[in-house]
Amino acid sequence: MDALVDPFGRTIRYLRVSVTDRCDFRCVYCMSEDMTFLPKSEILTLEELDRLCSAFVRHGVEKLRITGGEPLVRRNILSFFEAMGRHLRSGALRELTLTTNGSQLERHAADLARVGVRRVNVSLDTLDPERFRRLTRWGRLEQVLRGIEAAREAGLRVKINAVALKGDTEEEMFDLVQWCAREGHDLTFIEVMPMGDIGNEMRLDQFWSLRDLRARLAERYTLTDLAERTGGPARYVRLEETGQKIGFITPLSHNFCESCNRVRLTCTGQLHTCLGQEGASDLRAALRESGNEDLLDDAIRAAIRLKPKGHDFDYSRGVGGRISRHMSHTGG
Repeated sequence: MDALVDPFGRTIRYLRVSVTDRCDFRCVYCMSEDMTFLPKSEILTLEELDRLCSAFVRHGVEKLRITGGEPLVRRNILSFFEAMGRHLRSGALRELTLTTNGSQLERHAADLARVGVRRVNVSLDTLDPERFRRLTRWGRLEQVLRGIEAAREAGLRVKINAVALKGDTEEEMFDLVQWCAREGHDLTFIEVMPMGDIGNEMRLDQFWSLRDLRARLAERYTLTDLAERTGGPARYVRLEETGQKIGFITPLSHNFCESCNRVRLTCTGQLHTCLGQEGASDLRAALRESGNEDLLDDAIRAAIRLKPKGHDFDYSRGVGGRISRHMSHTGG
């Protein structure tokens, strides 16, 4: 079947799928403390998610990342991973992976490895238990660390994602780098993205440019730029003193749109072809109106034709939540 090519000649190979908007944390840069979640009637069933993801695989998507919310809080989610595993076995799918807060990894890591997951991204911004509790509101650091250890014991490669937060990640940057070096984890820093209303938390105060973070790293380490790309937006360096790989995701300080080959599917069947634009295409209607795969394929192709050239994130306008939807609705 024909590959999915957007209006700017970028072939879509990477689908990020949110399986739920719910999460057992309330991170201060992601959610308000009093979140209103979607009615369950609006959420796609696991069977519907299977059908949609399989359609994208037919169109040449090679990498599938499962996100949320927190994907591992969804009931029976392992059955969905098992279903997607058939595309790994057929060779159509090159990688099945997930992004998680780590809270449920201790009980799921072995099963994830069994169905074909080989690596996971764990969101972890701090190694200080009290700061962790404050940033996540509901989380317990020791639970996440046990999950990371369980993932490693199951043979999963772990990459740590840390949001760059002025005054928080900033204070712990070197501690986090050194911990990841000792534990053998890659590490990616991410700029705060202006998405959703987070109540009294001000993203303009949280924002820390990764240009500054990188300059601070360079004061202590020798940084070598790497040509490696993983299909995502990160740019990588190697710290020569430790040999570890550090990634930077910089939607604000350095636009990464020119090579974007990914789209995001929400748990309600909305396809966002750009994280930093409001527009979306409704695939749920085509999914539920008919069992005809041709109609679904047409809806997917029509959505890809709307993919914009780049995002609309811009803190210079003085707006902390430029995109109205929360990241938990879109998928991390």
